Amino acid sequence: MSTEVRSPAEAIIDGIGGAENVTSLTHCATRLRFELADASKADKEALEANPKVMGAVPQGGRNYQVVIGGDVATVYDQIMALPQMKNAGESDGRSNDDVKAAARAKSKGKLPWMDTFFEYLSDSFRPILGVLLGASLIIAFASVLDAFGVVDFRSPDKPASWFFVDAMWRSVFFFLPVMVAYNAGKKLRIDPWVPAAAMLAMFTPEFAGLSDNPAVQCVTNDTLAAEQCSIDIFGMPMQLQDYGGNVFVPLIMAAVAALFYKGFQKIIPSAVHMVFVPFLTLLFIIPLTAFVIGPFGVWAGNGIGAGLSWLNDTVPFVFALAIPMLYPFLVPLGLHWPLNALMLVNIQTLGYDFIQGPMGAWNFACFGATAGVLALSIRDHDNVMRQTSGSALLAGLLGGVSEPSLYGIHLRYKRIYPRMLVGCFAGGLTVALLTLGTNGITTDAFVFTSLLTIPVFTPMAKYAISIAVAFVVAFLLIFFTDYRTPEERAEAKAAREAAENGEDTANTENAYHAASPAAGAAAGAGAGAGAGAASAHAADSADSADASAAAGTTADIASPAEGDVVPMADIDDPVFSAGTLGDGVGIVPANNEVYSPVSGTVMSAMKSGHAYGIKTADGVEVLVHIGINTVKMKGDGFSPAVKKGDTIQKGELLATVDFDKVRAAGYDTTIVLAVTNTKALAAVTPAGLKHAAAGDTVITATH
Repeated sequence: MSTEVRSPAEAIIDGIGGAENVTSLTHCATRLRFELADASKADKEALEANPKVMGAVPQGGRNYQVVIGGDVATVYDQIMALPQMKNAGESDGRSNDDVKAAARAKSKGKLPWMDTFFEYLSDSFRPILGVLLGASLIIAFASVLDAFGVVDFRSPDKPASWFFVDAMWRSVFFFLPVMVAYNAGKKLRIDPWVPAAAMLAMFTPEFAGLSDNPAVQCVTNDTLAAEQCSIDIFGMPMQLQDYGGNVFVPLIMAAVAALFYKGFQKIIPSAVHMVFVPFLTLLFIIPLTAFVIGPFGVWAGNGIGAGLSWLNDTVPFVFALAIPMLYPFLVPLGLHWPLNALMLVNIQTLGYDFIQGPMGAWNFACFGATAGVLALSIRDHDNVMRQTSGSALLAGLLGGVSEPSLYGIHLRYKRIYPRMLVGCFAGGLTVALLTLGTNGITTDAFVFTSLLTIPVFTPMAKYAISIAVAFVVAFLLIFFTDYRTPEERAEAKAAREAAENGEDTANTENAYHAASPAAGAAAGAGAGAGAGAASAHAADSADSADASAAAGTTADIASPAEGDVVPMADIDDPVFSAGTLGDGVGIVPANNEVYSPVSGTVMSAMKSGHAYGIKTADGVEVLVHIGINTVKMKGDGFSPAVKKGDTIQKGELLATVDFDKVRAAGYDTTIVLAVTNTKALAAVTPAGLKHAAAGDTVITATH
């Protein structure tokens, strides 16, 4: 029989899938925040059986949170001190890009160069997702006005105001090559401004003005049905191209620029890298782009666009089915960006795109599946899934963004994908049937397929019918057959019933572990087995409190700020709302001062200033967590007034917070007030106030 005894830190790493599965590890006031190479390797049950762990929460995608409580810093240090962690996570020097590339190569393996190529394409576009979405919504707004006859948006003599609106969205697509060049350079680990500057040279008035030079010679290209012009530069003919909106040229150019840049780094002394490496790279890459790479990139883009157009014209039925069936597998891997690039090429060369129409069938099948999950979560009173699916559905229907649905829901439940694929097929089939004898559903703008962008597509009615079919089919399949297995449904039902009966929703068989700010060594005592051990451990925790706290005595806990009081269950965070860190309330602050809710010792104070653990003289342990996920602000806007070890009186200033900055950063400002040793107390009772002034009693703790 094995006599090996694992420490809680080792057990956590084993439960998360091993040190090699850890991409990065950080912590906030109460939680270990993991980014994993493969989130499916994490064992939620094993983690929650650990006496140090209060709960394990998948966060969608590769993020995973392990709730520890106030002892999180100690556990973090213990984990980072493990020998197997020396070459894992942040300490291995790998970036997220490296880890993703390695994971992809591991999962595919046969053609690693292809994985690298797709990763390069994906990461060259992903950072500009936001501005592309913003520009597409401006186009959608203009198209709606055009559809209702408010303004002829395509008219060459429309009012000047609408030309200005054109500039608002065209800025993104016209200078898209520069943005792509910058991101590609960053991906290739060179100074990203070098390829960006090389691309910008093609947009200068001097370069554009060459078209008007008397020395220009133009011929008609019968194959492309377009006029091509060239001019002699230093005795060599240079083709004059319009690079606005082109994406192939910057992708090729940045890769070549990286070869020059890294080559010069090897031969030039490091002391003068800053001056000569960018200079020499630009000196070579700008002429090379203008004479060779640019014309080749334009030619390649035109050729691929023409090939896809031929496929759409020749076998439109197959094309309309293939696109929505491929996207569900491309998007999770980030491999959909090459097709997105081809959409831009189509618009630039043909004047319209025919990929986005059938692609809409995939998106709305995805959103329909999410709507089905939302409907079931409302029916089953599943607040966590209701919040997750509701926000994902809004992001999809209004923004056309599928990632929140995919990573937050669909990839977590294996029953969703087969049902969603039926919706994709139904939508694609509808596109194919409704557009027989035509070149399909087209659009003259690059947009994200959402409700707002329906007017951009032609014919609009056929597109609307197709995406509606995809949405409804996926919704009905999820709603009537469920997205969970019978075991998952039973588990969810048990958790709801436990919550309704006031039981612990985290892991009822686990012994109570004092993971609060003052827990220290008590938390390492080990897990109990069954209810009896749990009761014994809870009693031990209670005994560890100050002996002067007699049974039946109460402690009043004050509001740390003026504001509306919200129940813990309504807080937009699955760990807090489930009561995993103890009972309490939330305060939506009305001003920037946060005060101590009790008198006691500051047992923990995050350097970021967003969370504090305080222990009173009679053993009540209180967590003041300012905002949700505000650890990501890294202290920006937070001014702590205390430090660990300080003695503080109720009502004294704990911190000053710029809540306007918190809101501007996109985070919830709710102050969470939780009694982290709730299980060691007889009762923790909210006062029931709807609004409180700073200092008003909002919780009563009874020993």
